[in-house]
Amino acid sequence: MCGICGDVDLSGAPDAEGVRRAARALQHRGPDAEGFFDEGPAALGHRRLAILDLKSGDQPMTREGVTLVFNGEAYDFAELREELRGKGHPFTSRSDTEVVLRAYLEWGESFAEHVQGMFALALWDSRSRKLLLARDRLGKKPLYYFVRGARCVFASELKALAAHGAAPREIDPDALVQYLACEYVPAPASIYRSIRKLPAAHVAVFDSSGLRVRRYWELPAPAQTAPEDAAAELVRLLDQAVAKRLVADVPVGVFLSGGIDSTSIAALAARHKKPLRTFSIGFVEESFDESPWASLAAKRLGTEHSSQKFSGQDCLDLLPAAVAQLDEPFADPSVLPTLLLSRFTRQQVKVALAGDGGDELFAGYDPFLAHRPAALLARLPRPLRALVEAAVSRLPSSSRNMSFDFRLKQFFRGLEAKPSLRHQAWIASFLPGEIAPLLQPELRARATEEVAFHQVLEDVSGLAPGSMDEALRFYLSRYLADDILVKADRASMAASLELRAPYLDTKVVEFAARLPWRMKVSLTRTKVLLKKALRGIVPDEILRRPKKGFGIPVAAWIRGPLRPLFEEMLSERALREGGVFEPPAVRELLQKHLAGRADLRKPLWTLLMFQLWQRNHAQPAALKRVA
Repeated sequence: MCGICGDVDLSGAPDAEGVRRAARALQHRGPDAEGFFDEGPAALGHRRLAILDLKSGDQPMTREGVTLVFNGEAYDFAELREELRGKGHPFTSRSDTEVVLRAYLEWGESFAEHVQGMFALALWDSRSRKLLLARDRLGKKPLYYFVRGARCVFASELKALAAHGAAPREIDPDALVQYLACEYVPAPASIYRSIRKLPAAHVAVFDSSGLRVRRYWELPAPAQTAPEDAAAELVRLLDQAVAKRLVADVPVGVFLSGGIDSTSIAALAARHKKPLRTFSIGFVEESFDESPWASLAAKRLGTEHSSQKFSGQDCLDLLPAAVAQLDEPFADPSVLPTLLLSRFTRQQVKVALAGDGGDELFAGYDPFLAHRPAALLARLPRPLRALVEAAVSRLPSSSRNMSFDFRLKQFFRGLEAKPSLRHQAWIASFLPGEIAPLLQPELRARATEEVAFHQVLEDVSGLAPGSMDEALRFYLSRYLADDILVKADRASMAASLELRAPYLDTKVVEFAARLPWRMKVSLTRTKVLLKKALRGIVPDEILRRPKKGFGIPVAAWIRGPLRPLFEEMLSERALREGGVFEPPAVRELLQKHLAGRADLRKPLWTLLMFQLWQRNHAQPAALKRVA
């Protein structure tokens, strides 16, 4: 895995020294080597984490007037290399980088359609004076860019663009509202007005005509009928995906939580690699601790297993590093154990496989079970719903992971949303009406449904509003890309660990997307087909166990070891200095939670992470211009 950056100025000279500063800011993504290209209007930088072809795969790589900086892996590179050799292309290295570069030389701007894997890349074509940026189909690897006039500056992370210095960093108030609602800033926006994210499955071309962006891949539409032997075909495809992701010239292991997804990856990997190393993280707090399940899975699969416990103090100690790595506001607290697990795993291996994507592809989240009951309850008269909701709101709050009262209260929270927004409302920290009172007066007009959920509303097309297919599409194309994969990338890259996700293999994704939703979720069970397919592969106890999720005990920690930090960062002084939030409204939320009158773990964590991001990354002038 690597970090990339560059500056292309078609009307002048690029800032080559700025590119070097940007590359230094990406050292954690590629500690093994650095390389630069500076010729004419283009300056490109690369930081390398060497995984394949350790001796001859350095970048930037130039062939026939085209220069490439590549972050990621092309898993089908061996097959693609043979196809390109058949078309007359010579190869001088064993790396997948040269395969991707020659794919462009063969197919031009449509090259990305031929590359399977996880990647973010930039190609400078000196022959036609154009820059191409591309991102993989699911958005596993990040890419930010800034365009002004005849100049385009890009990088793997915002901190590299900040180090380069060309892009203004004024906070985008719409992005702020979207963060408060979604817990992340959805692509193509970034927290800054002038900087954009290249969306997943898109190619951008920058030349004398300006910038044009196009989508090169779409999720297939779901079929109405079930294919024969779907379970067997799924296992076949997943097994192939795991085998491809075990290919490396460095040690490889597997993240093993003891859940269905990670255990299935470890079980299939154990077919191809012995001995197999597996790694897990545990919690001192019992209701959040999955390490016994991970140990059970490792014992049954015969892996060499390593585990480590995580506590509230560990969380507190880890926050500064996490905030430094998350150079955009990001409020998924599971980034903390993912970061610790990545550091722990990196002590023994350089590549790890993970189960990311299984929940999104096969309807593994609790809201999928709530989908149909919510549609029925939403039809009841409003006064009757209000009575039930009032009774639920009086349930005592628990700090346990995914406690009954927490799930029930979240369920009723989303009932008033539009059907197409119900799942987003269920996992939101704040609904639009809850955001406005928290903001300074000049920002409150932004707190609308149209702004807060703009990208989700924009994504709604071609599928029946409020349908299960629409919900599945939301989790895969929005929540996965903007939350789960961001968490995985930033945490693993902070530890210089390459993380690979077999469930997100293109063939697996396309196969799963075509399956009728009734094969994935029933009235009472999630992952129906996946569990059927994994019988005999994953231990029965794990197939039957309830989903826990990779959470941390935020609710209890806010009242315990993290309380001083929350009191400091959400104090009246800190909030007034930030200039974004109304101190009395935020303080009321904090006091409610501390007193045990409500479980406000999600909104309070979202506010804390913005405050910490603001203190670490935002320019003071940007805060004054936020409106």
